[in-house]
Amino acid sequence: MQIQISTDRTVPGGEELIRHFEGELAAQLSRFSDHITRLEVHFSEESAAADGMDRRCVLEARPTGRRTVAVSHHAGSVAEACRGAVHKLESVLEGVYGRRDHHKGGDSIRHQGGGAGS
Repeated sequence: MQIQISTDRTVPGGEELIRHFEGELAAQLSRFSDHITRLEVHFSEESAAADGMDRRCVLEARPTGRRTVAVSHHAGSVAEACRGAVHKLESVLEGVYGRRDHHKGGDSIRHQGGGAGS
């Protein structure tokens, strides 16, 4: 999984911020790394929000053979915005891949081999 991170000019941190989040994102999304070819991340600051939630993280995942999945999250800090966006992306990817790849205890009755209806 290739990770590309960009920031707008209002988000401080530069290369150190990018290296930190590359490692963090790779670890948090590692279970989906076989399914995602590229992850694009963009950090920005919205105009001063009245509620203090002015940092934004947009994640765009490019799954193999599927449409691009995009999520965003607003928070008070870049780290919180990233955590929120990752949580949303995990939920979406779990919906797409989790049910197919992870079975609780094996096949369901409808999908078992053999038996009376097969």
